[in-house]
Amino acid sequence: MDSSASRGARRLRRDAEANRQRTLQAAREVFAERGLGVNLDDIARHAGVGVATSYRLFGNKQALINELFEERVDALVALADQALTIDDPWEGFVSLLTMALEQLEADRGLREVVFAELGGRPLVAQARRKFMPAADAVMRRAQDAGLLRSDLTTTDLPLISYMVSCVIQHTQPVSSEVWRRYLTIVLDGLHVRPGLTDMPVVALTTAEEEHVASLNASRS
Repeated sequence: MDSSASRGARRLRRDAEANRQRTLQAAREVFAERGLGVNLDDIARHAGVGVATSYRLFGNKQALINELFEERVDALVALADQALTIDDPWEGFVSLLTMALEQLEADRGLREVVFAELGGRPLVAQARRKFMPAADAVMRRAQDAGLLRSDLTTTDLPLISYMVSCVIQHTQPVSSEVWRRYLTIVLDGLHVRPGLTDMPVVALTTAEEEHVASLNASRS
């Protein structure tokens, strides 16, 4: 290949990568604001690239969803690692739960994937494998310090997130912040203090909690 052909090939690769990044950024913005109901044509228009270019780069919308969801999960794992560096284990736990819910509040598409809409089941299973060990480390650290109730289990965390996310979903048209009020109520029930009420039933097992998630996915 002569030098001019080589330069042309490099330029084409740079152009393709630039279009890829524009499409990813557009997808982040459109999914966050409008959810997963948009199509690849909408994303291409928002990115300012040709529709044919978007299909050539990603093939279909699900490929975009997969890539962006993996990015979000990696960010959540990083948040858990960050929470482990906070000196106070309770504050680390609060920080992780709050920041994870902030991610859900800011991104409608993420909520739809996590709570079992398009492609939800395999993506959420993937997220569990990556995120739950990190979240469990944050939870155990606070429990070992005697600050987080000892009968809380890892399977409680997704359901607590679901509870507060329901508040986000239903109140966002009126207030984007009121969910923090209900998170505070939940956290007060988790913080070790005199007079805590014993749990009336045991937590779900991992298999039971995963079965619940699969049922939610099948209903979407």
